[in-house]
Amino acid sequence: MEFSEEQVERYSRQIVLPLVGGRGQKKLRQAKVLLIGAGGLGSPVGLYLAAAGVGRLGLVDSDVVDLSNLQRQIFHRTEDRGRLKTASAADTIGALNPDVEVVQHPLRLTSENIMEVIAGYEMVLDGSDNFATRYLVNDACVLAGKTNIHGSLFQFEGQVTVFLPGKGCYRCLYPTPPPPGSVPSCQEAGVMGVVAEVIGLLQATEALKLILGIGRPLAGCLLAYDALQAEFTRLRFQRNPACPVCGDHPTITQLVDYEELCGVRAVGR
Repeated sequence: MEFSEEQVERYSRQIVLPLVGGRGQKKLRQAKVLLIGAGGLGSPVGLYLAAAGVGRLGLVDSDVVDLSNLQRQIFHRTEDRGRLKTASAADTIGALNPDVEVVQHPLRLTSENIMEVIAGYEMVLDGSDNFATRYLVNDACVLAGKTNIHGSLFQFEGQVTVFLPGKGCYRCLYPTPPPPGSVPSCQEAGVMGVVAEVIGLLQATEALKLILGIGRPLAGCLLAYDALQAEFTRLRFQRNPACPVCGDHPTITQLVDYEELCGVRAVGR
């Protein structure tokens, strides 16, 4: 796998890094990463993975661009209102780096389609904004043996962690969904756009570290960010042997009805 002169120039600031080099850049070019959501978290993730030269990016989102998205979802522009987010994001990535293959999945993930969608990717970055999708993505990644890099937001706060196969999962932290209506959505509670960028960039950083095989991933550690206090807090967690999906004796061995589990209808990002 050779690089053109233009590609060498494009990635020159990475290639000169001792922990990356030409070999690392080839790893990035061969990587296949799936983004769940082309919104507040998916936007910085997608832009920086594309800029770094990740070879294939899959985009899952069933929504269209709305004016209220533009405060934080930097994939999209004012003129994109009404377009599918996957199409708008694909255009933005293509303009940034034509080397990247963008695969659009303009659909809502369900128990029936998720295994087929994630099959072609090495890792999944979950930027979804509802519990039904988070539990669906988690269980599918555990069953398929995929790495899940999770991010979430609430007003001026966010959190990010990495779930490696066999090293714990979302249910180890949150065994069951909260009661319906107990946690307001971003639409109800609001979110500061820059917080989405911070958490998305942390997700992208973890993905790049894993692809390159460098550093220490956030596996077993939940990194919480409080923008108002300018503080990061690291919370350790371990795989729960009694976890119903990744534990020693799992009771969830196939995907369930996640809309019923969470008491709400799962919606696109």
